[in-house]
Amino acid sequence: MRKQTFIQPDPQSWLQTFHFSFPIKIRYCETDMLGHVNNVSYFMYFEQGRIEYFEHLNLTDELFSQKAVSVVADLECQYLAQMYLKDPLILHVRVAEIGRSSMEIQYAIMVKDQLKAAGRGTIVLVDTASGKSTPIPEEARRVISDFEQWPGQLT
Repeated sequence: MRKQTFIQPDPQSWLQTFHFSFPIKIRYCETDMLGHVNNVSYFMYFEQGRIEYFEHLNLTDELFSQKAVSVVADLECQYLAQMYLKDPLILHVRVAEIGRSSMEIQYAIMVKDQLKAAGRGTIVLVDTASGKSTPIPEEARRVISDFEQWPGQLT
């Protein structure tokens, strides 16, 4: 069964929508006996990417504080090609959409010019006192919108 992809309209066009990336060094413990990157490691890279992205935008205080915290609601990975211990990874991260209290974040893992994996997930901002979703601060929305170069209104 083939699943609908979020890599739209095509991989090359989709990759051009990313404005943030950084290198990841694969650690030996993230591989299997054959030197392949283990499937769970991709999710660790995605988590690292989310944090690096928000740190780059100086939004960690807004989205990870004692009052509210960002919680992963769902997360998926499309494994497109194998990765190995010595591969020089570049992780691309972007916020694709912002709702009232949630964001869709997308990820692209590249080795040289080859897309090795793609991911997407939703994070929800949760009030730590009530345990319920809470609106994303307007300043965070503005910073993300400006960085992602979204024209006009937020979604």
